[in-house]
Amino acid sequence: MSFTIRFATKEDMKSVHRLITELAVFENEPNAVKISVQDLEENGFSESPKFKVYVAEENDEIIGMALFYERYSTWKGKTIHLEDLIVTESKRKLGVGKALYSELMRYAFGNGYKRVAWEVLDWNKNAIDFYESTGAHILKGWQVVHMTDEKLKEFIQKENQ
Repeated sequence: MSFTIRFATKEDMKSVHRLITELAVFENEPNAVKISVQDLEENGFSESPKFKVYVAEENDEIIGMALFYERYSTWKGKTIHLEDLIVTESKRKLGVGKALYSELMRYAFGNGYKRVAWEVLDWNKNAIDFYESTGAHILKGWQVVHMTDEKLKEFIQKENQ
């Protein structure tokens, strides 16, 4: 299998959206994706991009991606958050995910980031085993917290009463 890893272009966002949707299905959240291809194009390729994406490409087809963005740690300094790493199902176990992961880690190291952080579902044993095999540390006792846009609205409305 021969594939290349490169930064995504705006024209790749349809394929990136397809992979995001595939990941949502894999994570048992088939209806969770609310963004559109247009959202990805605008948010990733505006004057102030909100994320970067590496894609794996084989024969002009996007078969995997790693979407990430910069954030800041008050303890460490500048860090990267890996939002999604996905390889299309038919291309898994061929080294595509590892290649995307490795490229992101090279990028982080080469650009002086102090940490790369991400979440992994506790039932995704293959991913957990892979991450741990690379030296990544899975934090026990930390819980991911989300505030949805609907709950934000409710909160602000209550605060303004």
